[in-house]
Amino acid sequence: MAALTTIWLFLLLIAMAAALAQGHGTRVGFYSYTCPEVESIVKETVTAHFNSNPTIAPGLLRMHFHDCFVRGCDASILIAGTSTERTAGPNSLLRGYEVVDDAKTRLEAACPGVVSCADILALAARDSVLLTKGASWKVPTGRRDGRVSLASETANLPASRDSIELQKQKFADKGLDDQDLVALVGGHTIGTSACQFFSDRLYNFNTTTGNGADPSIDPSFLPQLQALCPQNGDANRRVALDTGSPNTFDASFFKNLKNGRGILQSDQRLWEDASTRSYVQRFLGIRGLQALNFNVEFRRSMVKMSNIGVKTGTEGEIRRVCSAIN
Repeated sequence: MAALTTIWLFLLLIAMAAALAQGHGTRVGFYSYTCPEVESIVKETVTAHFNSNPTIAPGLLRMHFHDCFVRGCDASILIAGTSTERTAGPNSLLRGYEVVDDAKTRLEAACPGVVSCADILALAARDSVLLTKGASWKVPTGRRDGRVSLASETANLPASRDSIELQKQKFADKGLDDQDLVALVGGHTIGTSACQFFSDRLYNFNTTTGNGADPSIDPSFLPQLQALCPQNGDANRRVALDTGSPNTFDASFFKNLKNGRGILQSDQRLWEDASTRSYVQRFLGIRGLQALNFNVEFRRSMVKMSNIGVKTGTEGEIRRVCSAIN
């Protein structure tokens, strides 16, 4: 009996080590015993909001991304107050905070003090992709929430006018490689951008071109963008980032880049640079290159990104309300 017990404990330790290896202290099924309904509650909440307002799907996906790139995936972006991350320029137009708050309220009723806001956001991002017809994936959980949120720390978030070199550096600083960069930017297959983030490409961008626009823009596409974002027009007007299927999670975003129809300058640059272009081509299945399945690689990169700088164990806290530290 003692020998069997020893063997059982050994196997249990191996299983725990394998589970923890999925992330830096996170694992799939972290709440299996403490809050088994966590995934169903988050999914039901996201679905209810999505059914009344589909724009929350890209909003939650962007929010998770922006959270992870500042202080790691610790829900610091959710903290309200003056000079917090959510007040900073790059985050000013994000949407979906109420979805996380609603899920948190339900989870506090079901299992108080157990589920972190950071994990809710990671699960909500996954569910958002699924609701827009993308593939699902198992989300390692076990993150804890941070206690600090500073607008000044958002300066290093990837930005719409970043060069390829700067984009690569920002991702590399977080342990993400060039394939992760292209795959994660592919999340722009759903959602919109405000004119203010790209209208400079449409007018007086290049004095050597007859129309003054960014020469990387497809000339036949330019009038459409100028009609949507006229000079001195509404800077906050929203334009789809994937003009082919803005509400469906698919690889058509990369086809747009190939055709000079990327909306953001930083996105279009993925096609202009040889090293990132090869990944765009592989996601498109261009003949002669080893094809990559966008959904499969996006899932892999999301799990990798969602473990950036996570707080686990006794670090941080489990917030009672996502918008405020305890």
